[in-house]
Amino acid sequence: MMKDIKAVAFDIDGTLYPDYALNILVIPHFLLHARFFICYDIVRHKLRKHAQLQDLLIFQAQLLAEQLHITPQKAFKLIDRIIYKGLRPYFKIIRPFKHVHETFDAFSKAGLKIGILSDFPPEQKGTIWGLVDKCDVVMGSEKIGALKPSTYVFQVFAKKMGFKPQEILYVGNSIRSDIKGAKAAGMKTAFVMTLWRRILHKPLKIADISFSSYRQLQKIVLD
Repeated sequence: MMKDIKAVAFDIDGTLYPDYALNILVIPHFLLHARFFICYDIVRHKLRKHAQLQDLLIFQAQLLAEQLHITPQKAFKLIDRIIYKGLRPYFKIIRPFKHVHETFDAFSKAGLKIGILSDFPPEQKGTIWGLVDKCDVVMGSEKIGALKPSTYVFQVFAKKMGFKPQEILYVGNSIRSDIKGAKAAGMKTAFVMTLWRRILHKPLKIADISFSSYRQLQKIVLD
């Protein structure tokens, strides 16, 4: 087993399922709310620069209100309708990567604790394809008061898991948010390689593990 690892934690979007699957499905939804999504993306980028906020959701609404020239109350309702509730139905259609369930089971059988840490509310994905029941901790960073790559998010998550950051392997697909964020907090990292990296055999140097399939991740962690 990978030395000193006592827990494995996962991002959701683009990590447990292919992000292109969602991107294709939401094209009509995006086109219908194009201006909102453009402004929302700007707001999320700004939020990632803040270490911790007393109420991230209220501040997020205030920033979006400035972008759209509406009231914060209306912005708050738009985010809930278009993002949190509006995207929820798509996750009933999307399927996770192959062997994700098998990997969770293999890690648990080996005595590793399992966690999920996502920037978006995990409950937006329902049971996360049945994976919630296999987890010891499931958290959304918005409730913590910051977004990845804030080290604060990872530190709070590690405390909730009951381990030191260096005892946790964090699995993600975003170099900035997942890999750099988790490493800055002291965690070991596993990077889900993009298609071009797989074709060119270009692992991410700053990650402790780069993998192409969940069976490969199992083998690297457990052997």
